[in-house]
Amino acid sequence: MSQASNSSLTKQIMIAMIVGAFLGIALNQFSPSGEESLVNSWLVGGLLSVMGAIFVSALKMMVVPLVFVSLVGGVTNLGDLSALGRIGGKALLFYLLTTAIAVTIALTLAVSSGVGEGFEKSSDATFAAKEAPSLSQVIIDMVPSNPFAALAEGNMLQIIVFALLFGIAITLSGERGKHVLNLFKDLDVVIMKMVDIVMKLAPIGVFCLIAKTFATQGMDIILPLAQYFLMVVLALVLHAVGTFSFMLRLVGGLNPLRFFAKMRATQLFAFSTASSSATIPVTLKTVEHQLGVKNSVASFTVPLGATINMDGTAIMQGVATVFIANVYGVDLGMSEYLMVVVTATLASIGTAGVPGVGLIMLAMVLGQVGLPIEGIALIIGVDRLLDMMRTAVNVTGDATAACLIAKSEGGLDQARFDNPAPEQKIEGS
Repeated sequence: MSQASNSSLTKQIMIAMIVGAFLGIALNQFSPSGEESLVNSWLVGGLLSVMGAIFVSALKMMVVPLVFVSLVGGVTNLGDLSALGRIGGKALLFYLLTTAIAVTIALTLAVSSGVGEGFEKSSDATFAAKEAPSLSQVIIDMVPSNPFAALAEGNMLQIIVFALLFGIAITLSGERGKHVLNLFKDLDVVIMKMVDIVMKLAPIGVFCLIAKTFATQGMDIILPLAQYFLMVVLALVLHAVGTFSFMLRLVGGLNPLRFFAKMRATQLFAFSTASSSATIPVTLKTVEHQLGVKNSVASFTVPLGATINMDGTAIMQGVATVFIANVYGVDLGMSEYLMVVVTATLASIGTAGVPGVGLIMLAMVLGQVGLPIEGIALIIGVDRLLDMMRTAVNVTGDATAACLIAKSEGGLDQARFDNPAPEQKIEGS
């Protein structure tokens, strides 16, 4: 297949995003207002909403079978079960370290810029935070009492635990286990073919998602919070480009430019869906087939990262904490900022898999340093657009972890990673 066709999918997705954004902004600015208008009811709330939702559902449809089958195969391919413990320990350490770095970058930028000073808050801004589960309860809930219920509900941590145990059992079962393993190898090929099919619809799905987002959010909502919005974006860019490039080059001896060139399509998917979990099929495909990470490493680090790696969310929490503190006139000292770093880092693990985890984590951080929880209502208007950017940073971190851990375990195909050709098609291996 020619090099031009190999990069065509990414180009199509980028064009779809740009056109969708322009259409969405135009609809927001010039279409008749009100939910009963023909444009809002039939185009934005109808066609764009339905097509976008179908695409996201199609991606999510593949997540559970792909993660389960791939992880079972990855565990059995390791052979040495002690390697599983090393990979898990390295992944956990990487995710905690980068989350701490992310929130530190956010706090440094926010404090130095004085974000939120002079902002006029609305007196009726309210927000009711959900209660976060205790760390002990999260650990207990990691073990599924009913694995079929975990698979049906898409509980990723429980699926990971069950898949690990199932893969270990296959490895220890000897000759009998090999028959089961062969079945999973065949299933992996079939599921990847399903991924190929859905990827062909990607430009249409991305166009609908982006157009609907900008049609409903618009750009006017950003203006009152422009300083906060831009500060979060700056911190996200610095972390994604700076931190990950530094780690790739100095820790793994890998070319950051090659890495980011091959991650473009995955980042675009993450941006359009605003869901790390829904992007798992694309991330796995990219990490294995374009970056050269061995399946035994990728199948564990990517799903785990999509569940607990929240660098982008940690950045939002750091900037939001300073913003809310300045709005309410609360002075935070060095001890409070250190508490923000520690709380945000540990909360990424302690609230893994909980719906609405970003706002729950922020509520925990604000409560820890004595800031009013209702301050979240001040920034929630622009959170959707920022969430899309945060997700792109999160999946970039997942892929970085997979590459570095694979390099340390001898599971990285260096020749494939260094391939200077344009990125391969995501819909083909």
